[in-house]
Amino acid sequence: MLYANKVGPFQNPTETYQYYNLPFCQPTDGKEYKTEFLGEVLEGDRLVTTPYKLQFRTDVENAVLCKRTLTADDLKKFRDAVKQDYYFQMFYDDLPVWGFIGKVEKIVQQGTHKYFLFTHFHFDLSYNDDRIIEINVSSDPMRTVDITTADTLDVQFSYSVKWKQSSVTFDHRMDRYARYSFLPQHLEIHWFSIINSCVTVLLLTGFLATILLRVLKNDFMKYTRDDEMGEEQEETGWKYLHGDVFRFPPQSNLFSAMLGVGVQILAMAMCIFALALVGVFYPYNRGGLLSACVVLYALTAGISGYVSGLHYKMFGGTNWVSNVLLCTVMYCGPVLVVFSFLNTVAIFYRSTAALPFGTIVIIILLWALITFPLTVLGGIAAKNSKVEFNAPCRTTKFPRDVPPLPWYRTTVPQMVMAGFLPFSAIYIELYYIFASIWGHKVYTIYSILFIVFIILIIVTAFITVALTYFQLAVEDHRWWWRAFLCGGSTGLFVYGYCFYYYYARSDMSGFMQTSFFFGYNAVVCYAFFLMLGSVGFRASLLFVRHIYRAIKCE
Repeated sequence: MLYANKVGPFQNPTETYQYYNLPFCQPTDGKEYKTEFLGEVLEGDRLVTTPYKLQFRTDVENAVLCKRTLTADDLKKFRDAVKQDYYFQMFYDDLPVWGFIGKVEKIVQQGTHKYFLFTHFHFDLSYNDDRIIEINVSSDPMRTVDITTADTLDVQFSYSVKWKQSSVTFDHRMDRYARYSFLPQHLEIHWFSIINSCVTVLLLTGFLATILLRVLKNDFMKYTRDDEMGEEQEETGWKYLHGDVFRFPPQSNLFSAMLGVGVQILAMAMCIFALALVGVFYPYNRGGLLSACVVLYALTAGISGYVSGLHYKMFGGTNWVSNVLLCTVMYCGPVLVVFSFLNTVAIFYRSTAALPFGTIVIIILLWALITFPLTVLGGIAAKNSKVEFNAPCRTTKFPRDVPPLPWYRTTVPQMVMAGFLPFSAIYIELYYIFASIWGHKVYTIYSILFIVFIILIIVTAFITVALTYFQLAVEDHRWWWRAFLCGGSTGLFVYGYCFYYYYARSDMSGFMQTSFFFGYNAVVCYAFFLMLGSVGFRASLLFVRHIYRAIKCE
């Protein structure tokens, strides 16, 4: 059975509509929708039967699909679709196939355009034994009708089918989509760019590491020499802050919740990569990635509750209900706001991107029956745990005054410096990811993406540790929030890249596509911010505890 999925402007991949929103030929016995899984619905898939008869190994020549009279309203729909370069997507035996509805011809002498509707499609199919291997569709440029100015038009739609044997096995029939996702020369450039980026980042990281280690070594030698000589010298630098460096941050409840959700997203990302590396997300596994994200987010909710509760306990918090609730809505709350707006826009446009009521109910039940209870259980486990935070130094009763600092040592400039180096490690890969999500490419090289992700984690941790040291060296003990914000600042750089990609590298347009592009990317970049912020903070905490334990402060 050949199923039609959706139609939409080629340059706006999210702006999709149901196939029969255009006046195509419908099955004589009525159209039937195929049952979709959660991920398929989230991707906007709405598979419906078509009148095309593609019998296995049965060639068809010029079969009439239907004859119909197109009214002025029908012609206007087709004309607008051809003008916006509409494409259609179909599935046959879970193999995707695409085609265009019509074509536009420019009359140079008159400075006008003519719009032609394709009325004949040819299907080429391959088989191996009793398995379908490949399907392609093409239009006949000689079988078109001019719909530029007509008010009514009698049209005959037809199709033909040609079968041929293939040597490709059924297990490898999806390989062609992986091969065509990037051209060979693009793949070589892709590899070269990744290697160049990795080498550059590693060199910069090594350079900063050498400087940081030398400075720390000199500090330790100086403090050790002073202690051995018994000199009573005024303490300076980061050692001067031993009574304030472990003073807990303000807004500890919010801080704990953000840390918990960040660690949860990191754990979810690692699970996604594990599934990708073992081949679960093969090309055009419809909705597989989105389904995995939703389910894994629900199943890892206990991590956020536990990590958040553990830090909240460390900070001396007592309002456990508030902490659990804040942890629950820290990420789901903004996602709900963005989703409500985007779904309203999609409903207004009558797009397949709008989620049906039943799917919304399923997501709410997942949150209510899995995510929320696991978060509560994680918080209870943290409250009852015996883990304690043993600071190497005692904290004084009153905080020291922070000396005046130059502008470049304030939070925003430090975030810019912290986010630039990790972003430089991933910005080349971002293009390929965006071309896949917001275009018609297929991303399949998950091994490269995983390497880049690990480098991103390492570089984020290191640059945050370096900036934390430099902050303590100028006697600024307010490092807790700064470490989190500097670590997560790469997410802001990624969102800034969204503007560059949208306006300079894509042809997307229209209110709906723009809303979805910036709305969904805001949600993803917020997840990046929380995840990398938690990485930066945890690395900085380990570093600070280590250096103050080394000087044996009282």
